[in-house]
Amino acid sequence: MAGPVHYEVYIRKTAPAPWSLLMATEDRARAIETAEDLLADRRAAAVRVTKEMLDQGTMEFSSVTLMTRGAPEVKQKRVVAADDAGPRCNGPEDLYSPYAREIIGRVLEDWLGRQGVTAFELLHRPDLAERLETGGTELQHAIQKVAVPESQAVGQTVHDLLRHYQRLSDAAIERLVSAGRRGLFPDLESHSLADIAHRISASPERGLIIGGVIARALTDIRGGRLRLDKLMDLAERAPMEGSPRALVMVAIEQVLCETVAVRTNLADILGPALDQGSSLAAVVHMVAPREVAALVAHDARIALHIPPVSGPAARLSARLEANEFPLLAAALSRMVVRELVSPRRLRPNDAPGEIEILRTLAMALTSAAGRLLTLEEVQSAFVERSKGLVIADFVGAYVQHCETILCEAEHLVRLCENVTGSANKRAAARWLAACVGSLRFESEMRAPGLSAAQKLSILARLQRSVRGAMLNERDTEVIGGTIGTVGGVVESEAKLALQLARAPAPIQQKLTLLLRLATGETAPLGPAADRAKVEALRLLRAPDSRATLAADPAALAPLRTLMQAAGLAA
Repeated sequence: MAGPVHYEVYIRKTAPAPWSLLMATEDRARAIETAEDLLADRRAAAVRVTKEMLDQGTMEFSSVTLMTRGAPEVKQKRVVAADDAGPRCNGPEDLYSPYAREIIGRVLEDWLGRQGVTAFELLHRPDLAERLETGGTELQHAIQKVAVPESQAVGQTVHDLLRHYQRLSDAAIERLVSAGRRGLFPDLESHSLADIAHRISASPERGLIIGGVIARALTDIRGGRLRLDKLMDLAERAPMEGSPRALVMVAIEQVLCETVAVRTNLADILGPALDQGSSLAAVVHMVAPREVAALVAHDARIALHIPPVSGPAARLSARLEANEFPLLAAALSRMVVRELVSPRRLRPNDAPGEIEILRTLAMALTSAAGRLLTLEEVQSAFVERSKGLVIADFVGAYVQHCETILCEAEHLVRLCENVTGSANKRAAARWLAACVGSLRFESEMRAPGLSAAQKLSILARLQRSVRGAMLNERDTEVIGGTIGTVGGVVESEAKLALQLARAPAPIQQKLTLLLRLATGETAPLGPAADRAKVEALRLLRAPDSRATLAADPAALAPLRTLMQAAGLAA
């Protein structure tokens, strides 16, 4: 069986044939020699040798090609399914679909940013359409960005698609400009939004008209905060019920989705002073206010990591809580997930703070799972984010302010508690095992300063934290055993168990102290706890001790729980 590093030989018997695995070996020279012999004897049209390396953390192989020789691969012509043949958009109305608006927003991102508008507004404002048409080469470049990749997907030539989309854009602009000239988009200064919605609710062009009315109301309003405030004003002026209200609210929601998708707009809405982690927490607070309020009621410290939302954001949050904009809530939730799985740091200059904000986001999103996102989506996002928490750069930044090795160990236990995913747990455990197994850790715990009892208590607390970090059984056993061994050295040098057993104190007091050591309460489980258990058993068997305890049965009652925990009583 191939080991953690091995070499694989692939062949193609003919030029059009696919690659097939011939052999796997741990001998590099043998793999290359075999490939060259196959090619020289003409037993293969092409050969390839790859080096396969196993990542012990993820148990996945990564591949590096060492040699490829012989006939080049014959590229197969892509077969386009009948359903995919032809352009994606065939009429001006197709440009108003969510998919098309997303493409328009991407290929015209710079132009839309300079104008301070969204793709929805471009499709509903005649003045913007004319400005784009006469503004130089922006439109032609955008058409090229769409036509080139689409030609490979739909099986048409780039030239045909360029002509098709040029005609389509001309028709869409002409339709929009013509609608503006006919006065199809009333001005809200002289008309009521509710009256307009009721009047056009049966019109076949009602979507275009109400979109034009909303887009016209946003003219000359720049900045995410001001635009959101204006959209909330429009939502308040919408009809109270029925299809006219749905007509208005759907148009507003479409503009909102495109507005918050722009990073600068979202920063303006939530506050430019917030870092990435706080911005995501504020978004979660906005889309899941009930869940966040329940978490804060349970633990008031969570409020320290979740910024309050105010102004237009608070107005939007109230409507999201009433489930008025479900698509927007879903879009914001997906945006949070995308940011979590991205490599971007949430708090670049504060590694401990990043752990805290991630813990807060995990609790908030998990509590809202099922309503906004599935639990699997939330878990997958945090597993992916946890990969960035166990790399050397982050761990180094996380412990760089620790002045002692014990502080580093406590931080690493905290890291183990907060990463998720079995591979990430194992990676975090390796960092912790290296820390507590280092000579520096033992030397610091044996150094003068604290008393032996204090050191053992600290080690016991650290060991309990490791058991609570939900590492796998083997890592927990190895790390806990290392801590226990250090505790045994500390206790052996101080002879604490022996001193307690010989101290001139009442038998009940000595037994209590020894049993607390033996059960891992004030000393780590391991040699120190075992020696305390031996001394406690010796005391219990001593005739004087037995007589004293028998004379006062009430004094023995408080010790029974500790004796059972130490395995000294049934």
